[in-house]
Amino acid sequence: MKIAFTSSTGENIDQHFGQTESFMIWEVGPDEAHYHETLTVGAHGHDEEDRISARAKILTECAIVYTMQIGGPAAAKLVAQKIHPMKTNAVVNLLETVERIQEVLRNNPPPWLRKAMNKDKVVSFTEEDEP
Repeated sequence: MKIAFTSSTGENIDQHFGQTESFMIWEVGPDEAHYHETLTVGAHGHDEEDRISARAKILTECAIVYTMQIGGPAAAKLVAQKIHPMKTNAVVNLLETVERIQEVLRNNPPPWLRKAMNKDKVVSFTEEDEP
């Protein structure tokens, strides 16, 4: 699954969601994790709603966003797009966070994380599966 991190250097999660200029995107699974790309936000209007919308729009392929801080309206916009916001409240090491996520994935992930992992999977039913 793709996870976005608000990071100024790629080493720490150290940016506020609404103020970051770019997101470090990682592909994270239980056994492998690697940096995928950096998405730059760019200028998108002058008010907070425009900034939030622009950030949410470029993250549509991500299942989770790790950020140091995020406001309620921004978190709600992410949740509406089936992106789970995670707030650290302090500067934390990005690589250590990836390793912790992998450990949880290898064991028994909580329901919200299982749902995030399956964000882009399409469930199809056969006639036998239908009630």
